[in-house]
Amino acid sequence: MTTVTPETTAAVARRRGPRGLLWATLRVHRSALWFWVMLVAVGAGVLLWAYGPGADAAWAEYRSRGCLDGGASLGCDMGGAAAGRYQSAEALAGGLIELVPFLTAAWAGGALIGRELESGTARLAWTQSVSPARWLAAKLAVPAALLVAGMLLLTPLHRLMFTSNSLLRATIGSADWDQSPVYEANGTLAAAYALLGLAVGVLAGLLQRRALPALGTAVLALGALMIALRDLRPYLWPVRTLTGEQYPEWTGMVVDDGALTSDGSRITDPMCVDEARCLAEHDVVGYYRDFHPASHFWPLHLVETGIVLALAALAVLISFRLLNRRTARAV
Repeated sequence: MTTVTPETTAAVARRRGPRGLLWATLRVHRSALWFWVMLVAVGAGVLLWAYGPGADAAWAEYRSRGCLDGGASLGCDMGGAAAGRYQSAEALAGGLIELVPFLTAAWAGGALIGRELESGTARLAWTQSVSPARWLAAKLAVPAALLVAGMLLLTPLHRLMFTSNSLLRATIGSADWDQSPVYEANGTLAAAYALLGLAVGVLAGLLQRRALPALGTAVLALGALMIALRDLRPYLWPVRTLTGEQYPEWTGMVVDDGALTSDGSRITDPMCVDEARCLAEHDVVGYYRDFHPASHFWPLHLVETGIVLALAALAVLISFRLLNRRTARAV
């Protein structure tokens, strides 16, 4: 007969505790888990279709008009039905990836944290040998791992579609590399913003402690952060400047442009066109344009990713401190 001692009981609890807590998190939120699996599957399927059959059909349609043979045709300046389906698939996949941070913030604030605090489920868990810090760590770790895993599938597929069909996309007028949601979906920002949505949602849930207010707060706060970061984006890396007697041609993300005076000062373009008198009155001798070429994608992208992850880490740190202070006060 085996003797059960307090030491063996504590050892078993230490060995099974984290596993049971992680399993409980998955079981309680299994609907959200299946929704995430479905969203990733739909996004991956759409991207694979656009990469293969969708692109092939658009090229075949374009070729059938004689556009690749050098023949002039009005039909070459506009997309047909196949090109429209390709663009719709591209927009759908990018839109799903862009929507993930907001869905995550809403779910984390409303269901993951806010509802459990409102109903008392969290406090019940804290009385079952689960510390508040460990409870919150599980609430963060499980969704974070699933979010990153899903984005590690969607992001490479999106980049594969984008890079392999670049000529087709330019032909039918699809979004360029610096436009949302293409910019976020083509690199590490997609996962970073998803983690930021999780962190902001958790913090909102702890602050509001009610499901619906936390949901709204999380979505609004995340939206404000994303708008601010997008406004900051062009200034995260040194720009390249072109000058000339006329506006220089460029390809990429325009940051600023205007007119140059004889002493090299930058002024707002007076819109003189070719009027010599107007140009002389404003002392305009040329024009400049600050922009980011496509080669700046990764520097800009990685700097913004670092900022987003730092904000997510800050939100997580504040969440733990807030939880510790409230639970210590309750004791």
